[in-house]
Amino acid sequence: MANITAADVKKLREATGAGMMDCKKALVEAEGNFEKAIDVLRKKGQKVAAKRADRESNEGAAVTKINDDNTSGVAIVLACETDFVGKNDSFKELAAQFADIALNHDNKESFLAADFDGMTVADKLVEQTGVIGEKLEITAFEKVDASFVGSYTHGGKIAAIVGLTSAVNNADVLTKDVAMQIASMGATTLSYKDFDPTFVTAETEARIAVIEKDNIELGRLGKTLKNVPQFISMSQLTEEVLANAEEAAKAELKAEGKPEQIWDRILPGKMERFVSDNTTLDQEQCLLDQNFIKDEKKNVAAYVGSYGDVAISTFKRVALG
Repeated sequence: MANITAADVKKLREATGAGMMDCKKALVEAEGNFEKAIDVLRKKGQKVAAKRADRESNEGAAVTKINDDNTSGVAIVLACETDFVGKNDSFKELAAQFADIALNHDNKESFLAADFDGMTVADKLVEQTGVIGEKLEITAFEKVDASFVGSYTHGGKIAAIVGLTSAVNNADVLTKDVAMQIASMGATTLSYKDFDPTFVTAETEARIAVIEKDNIELGRLGKTLKNVPQFISMSQLTEEVLANAEEAAKAELKAEGKPEQIWDRILPGKMERFVSDNTTLDQEQCLLDQNFIKDEKKNVAAYVGSYGDVAISTFKRVALG
């Protein structure tokens, strides 16, 4: 029987992160052979992973990594089963190590096949599943390359990366603010101009149907009915639609007995309200069209424009669950 020393156990523990007893048992089974002991632990991880394959992994850590010249960034989620594991410092360190590796890869498949101290990232996930006793997986991988890339992470649960068309002064502040907007408001596209018309039509019909159904119940209870919008996106507000809305607003002012000479002061506010009421989809999903969370008097496009000749080229968002 091989003589297993405390130094051997310590070395294996540092290499794998496994517990002392697991390391000792692995070394005994491998008759003191260090590489075989690692393989023993890996096989244990495979068995645990197989048993827990159908478990949900909705906790963990969302992390970002930006390269030294701010031209490339990655956001990943290392997921686990419980918040207890997700908050562990060693788990967070593992997530950071994975992000360092991910930065050098363009997609999740390449990243999972990458080297991690002599094994692949995928194998490391299996190994650590055995060590921790919970299902571990990379549930999100997003990469951004641009003239300037910045990021923001919210509580280790949501992360966003933003690419700019140029590295303007204070680009780090701009990208952090916009990434914070993305993390908070969950935009899915840059502008309403990116929407497919068929998607907007279908979404409009679906939203109207939901509101009308709600209004039946509200009416039964004698409560105020919800406004049923005609439109939900700026992409639907053609010149004709806006012109008709302005005529309707003028007719309303006339019916209210407002003097025509003051209409010019009232109409802008009414049109602004009309646009706001009929662009709810843009506010939810379009980054540039959302109200800026740090100053709701302007939208994100206006905030970005305040930095000069620069635009957002792309952005990505990852989150737990």
